Amino acid sequence: MVTTRQRRGEKEYTATLLRRSFREGGKVKKQTLANLSHLPDGLLELIRRYLRGERFVAGGELEIRRSLPAGHVSAALAMVRRLDLARLLDRSPSRERDLALALILQRVLEPGSKLATARLLGQSTLAAELGVEGADEDDLYAALDWLGERQERIEARLARARLVEGELVFYDLSSSYFEGRTCPLAALGYSRDGRRGTPQIVYGLMTDPAGKPIAVEVFSGNTQDHQTVPAALERLKARFGLGQVVLVADRGMVTRANIDALAAEGVDWITALKAPQLKRLAKAGTLQPSLFDELNLAEITSEEFPGERLIVCRNPLVATERTRKREELLAATEAELAPIRERVKRGGLIDAGEIGLAVGPAAKRFRMKKHFDLEIADGHFAYRRKSEQIAHEAALDGIYVLRTSLPAERLGSAEIVRAYKDLQHVERAFRVLKGPELQIRPIHHRLESRVRAHVFCCMLALYLERHLREAWAELTFQDEHPPHRPDPVAQARRSAAAQAKARTKLTTAGQSAHSFRGLLAELALQTRNTVALPGTDATFDKLSEPSVLQARALELAGK
Repeated sequence: MVTTRQRRGEKEYTATLLRRSFREGGKVKKQTLANLSHLPDGLLELIRRYLRGERFVAGGELEIRRSLPAGHVSAALAMVRRLDLARLLDRSPSRERDLALALILQRVLEPGSKLATARLLGQSTLAAELGVEGADEDDLYAALDWLGERQERIEARLARARLVEGELVFYDLSSSYFEGRTCPLAALGYSRDGRRGTPQIVYGLMTDPAGKPIAVEVFSGNTQDHQTVPAALERLKARFGLGQVVLVADRGMVTRANIDALAAEGVDWITALKAPQLKRLAKAGTLQPSLFDELNLAEITSEEFPGERLIVCRNPLVATERTRKREELLAATEAELAPIRERVKRGGLIDAGEIGLAVGPAAKRFRMKKHFDLEIADGHFAYRRKSEQIAHEAALDGIYVLRTSLPAERLGSAEIVRAYKDLQHVERAFRVLKGPELQIRPIHHRLESRVRAHVFCCMLALYLERHLREAWAELTFQDEHPPHRPDPVAQARRSAAAQAKARTKLTTAGQSAHSFRGLLAELALQTRNTVALPGTDATFDKLSEPSVLQARALELAGK
């Protein structure tokens, strides 16, 4: 096709000709086959493309055979590649590694049982992307076993990537309830799920300062908090090969025996005093509530804790809340006791034993019995508050004491407080593990090895989820730039931008702000469509165009 232009006077004439070239008598000649000038521009363009070799079919004859959610899979896989998660699991490619990745990714995208996961893999592009089409629940159980066997090696690689000498390492404990009674790890214990009487397992999670998980250890359900610290210590020193670290742990874990063990291994620590220890300091006069008339942070020493630094803090907001709650509980206890006193006055209760039986449950219901003097005799019942005792307890409201083996030149008092408060990252990780995001519970596995592997798989899913959540901060309600707090004891406040997001439900770019799970749902609306050509068995895949939000989320994930 040739387009020619000729000017005659002030007018320009355009002609589009279909021509062919041929050789005759050793000379190249051209022949005009048709004049196409009368055709519209769109049709002329189609003819040009056809002559270049492109082939077209009627649009109405195309058939979409299948449409699968793809955007959320693409984003998660982009982050997997950024983190080099496949090589973290194993250096050599294998089907087991691909299936283990599928387990981790599917738990982030939509958690479920192994049977549900096997079905869900084919309901998005995940199975095709990882090459695990047709995998059933038996394949996934085998992959879980494969993953569990490599836990120590994977955790060691995570530690090398995330921890450095002398850095803070955070450790906390939680539990999850168990369905069934045949697993050796399932036992009755203190339930953090509020499921008293239900078997459970206990697990300790270790993270870096940013809250990214490093390792997890599973214990039987009746394990006490402090009994888990030796396992954490062994992991830090022996398996991770760290010469100098600082363990930050909750107050229930660090006993005198554990402190001695930490000192013997050269591991420094940061924790807090328990309530009875704090009360002993106050009774001995070492801790004076008057310290906080003008300050909210002070450092003291005590002979009861030789060689340790004690940082005393007071949070006025916590103090106000505890005072309010105590008053409500005291009033509620009096409301329980008042009808009993009236019954005694009316003669409905006369025997002292019967009065005591009625008073006992009422006084204990809100755990305020310690704050009441109770007088019980035949035909007599009276009660009054222990005002002096209540005042002494109220003086300690909002006060907590941190203890550490670190010298002041290594970490100042304010930094110690900030470090201990950063345990909130581990607590937040537990909420994600137990919540709809990852659904670690209830646990149905029967074999001890599979229970451990299940918890480890959830930990790796948490590792991926944390990085995705961090990358998508600008698209969610998360605070992108939390303000620095000069006063570590003061209440944490969100930045003005984060408050604006919460108020307007819009990001700083003016798009709709989402929750993490809501953003995954938005990404899943980008689909991969399998299109069939008419009259043939040939098909091709076509990815739908991403929206502005989807494109930005994919870009932030590393796509």
